[in-house]
Amino acid sequence: MSANASGQVRWLVTGAAGMLGRDLLTVLAADTTAEVTALGRAGLDITDAAAVQAAVDGHDIVVNCAAWTDVDGAETAEEAATAVNGTGVAHLAAACAKAGARLLHVSTDYVLAGDADQPYPEDAPTSPVNAYGRSKLVGEQAVAELLPEHGYTVRTAWLYGEHGPNFVATMLKLAAQRPSLDVVDDQQGQPTWSYALARQLVALGHAALAGQAPAGVYHGTATGRTTWFGLARETYRLSGLDPERIRPTTSAAFVRPAVRPAFSVLGHDRWSAAGLTPPADWCEQLGEALGTPVFTELAAAAGTTESDRPQ
Repeated sequence: MSANASGQVRWLVTGAAGMLGRDLLTVLAADTTAEVTALGRAGLDITDAAAVQAAVDGHDIVVNCAAWTDVDGAETAEEAATAVNGTGVAHLAAACAKAGARLLHVSTDYVLAGDADQPYPEDAPTSPVNAYGRSKLVGEQAVAELLPEHGYTVRTAWLYGEHGPNFVATMLKLAAQRPSLDVVDDQQGQPTWSYALARQLVALGHAALAGQAPAGVYHGTATGRTTWFGLARETYRLSGLDPERIRPTTSAAFVRPAVRPAFSVLGHDRWSAAGLTPPADWCEQLGEALGTPVFTELAAAAGTTESDRPQ
């Protein structure tokens, strides 16, 4: 399937009310070839196979941003998490296969073991360490099985943006409340701006529709690497706050129900192989993100508080 006779490309975005979904709609709004259907959870329950088929019909590209994202909650509700992250994705893949549509499914680094010391390539063996990762792996497997030629899994991690709770916003909010913060320094990853990922997804969608990008797994994280401690300090530095207010600690200080991968650094070779520009470095993405209104307002409020503190 290709664009319709008018040259327009018909996109369906599921999970459209979430952080990534809203950024994706913003990117697509600037694309003059895009006709977009946006469905949030209230508009489409992806665990309903019949509803999914009806929603997918007539579209060229489906971007699945719908997901169970409560990592800790999945530990005690794995069946419910898998219904969304696994069975729901299978419904989307089956519907796309019937409709002849391309599926871009957003997945996670949590499908990997997180015990490497070099970036994980796209074809690295999967071995999730928690229920959330297992639920997401079921979805990845469904895409590969049901859409071998037209299915794209895009893994991301450490996502932050303007339209939802996230680490960067939390650090800036806490800067206005606390003189110092202890932040984990023993987990490595790639902080990824949701708007940058949205741009990457749109580029991949066009390449997929044109037959230029092979189906399969792509890594949609920023390039480079840091720790949560490093991200917090760089957020402060770029926001004009004192980075020395951030102090390193270990994961043992923040015990959570779900085990977190210690190493979430992904490789990005498939973008270049598909003729697409790989994602930008995490520092570059962060600098651009911090210039947007939500983050500048948070930084301004934190800066005012900081200037009031005794030196």
